[in-house]
Amino acid sequence: MKKILITGGGGFIARNLAEQLSFEFIVDAPKKNELNLLEAENVFRYIKKGDFNVIIHAATYDAAPKNSGKDPGKVLENNLKMFFNIVRCKDYFEKLIFLGSGAEFDREHWTPRMNEGFFDKYVPNDQYGFSKYIMTKYTLASNNIVNLRLFAVFGKYEDWRYRVVSNYCCKVLMNLPIIIPQNKRFDFLYVNDFVKIVKWFIENNNRHKVYNVCSGYIFDFKTVAEKVLEISGKKTGIIVKQESSLEYSGDNSLLLGEIGNFQFTKLEVAIQDLYSWYQSQSELININEFHY
Repeated sequence: MKKILITGGGGFIARNLAEQLSFEFIVDAPKKNELNLLEAENVFRYIKKGDFNVIIHAATYDAAPKNSGKDPGKVLENNLKMFFNIVRCKDYFEKLIFLGSGAEFDREHWTPRMNEGFFDKYVPNDQYGFSKYIMTKYTLASNNIVNLRLFAVFGKYEDWRYRVVSNYCCKVLMNLPIIIPQNKRFDFLYVNDFVKIVKWFIENNNRHKVYNVCSGYIFDFKTVAEKVLEISGKKTGIIVKQESSLEYSGDNSLLLGEIGNFQFTKLEVAIQDLYSWYQSQSELININEFHY
């Protein structure tokens, strides 16, 4: 049985990965107090001793959420330190899967359905995007690293105060209207689908170094809100403050050409799962903490 290390064990995606992959693999998902990725020698000892087949680097230093308490000036430095503290241990694992981001394409120049060839047409101006850009540059010259580039993943454990789908579910559960500051268009990917894709990369040899991991289905925020209301059976209302031409989406042709006929979960089915989960976890929701 393969042994998997998942970094950032307390994070949204890492928690879902650890929870679901543990049925088929030996999974170690330490939190920051158990493995501080900024401490190079401790990381080296941990990985060397762990004898891991695959490392999934899900940890990230993102200061974008206002409540994160993280220093925006440290995003580039810390993300790169964490990544390279793992990479320098390459002799002690078979494969490193790191979670990239559409931010690598530079937020100011996003176009609909960006494919892998769009990378490096622009250098990101923000620290988060630039850190992921540098990691991808290194990945392209590596032998045992693959970047699964993410766009808009959603599911349980995400920060309901800020993340679109969870925010809408929780608003409705609290009988509040859904407020949409800007009606953008995103390629939403259910986290359960992402876990299945990661499982494929654990078990198979990939032909390429970087893949856009997205559903290929684009929805505007208002449509997502309408689906939440329909599932809930409530009529709390939707307020769209401003329309937007921004679309955050990727071309997943390379991914599907590699993994075959993958069936993505329909958005309404995924929302139903997530809404039901929040119904059972209503104690997590504090009406005074909503971002908008």
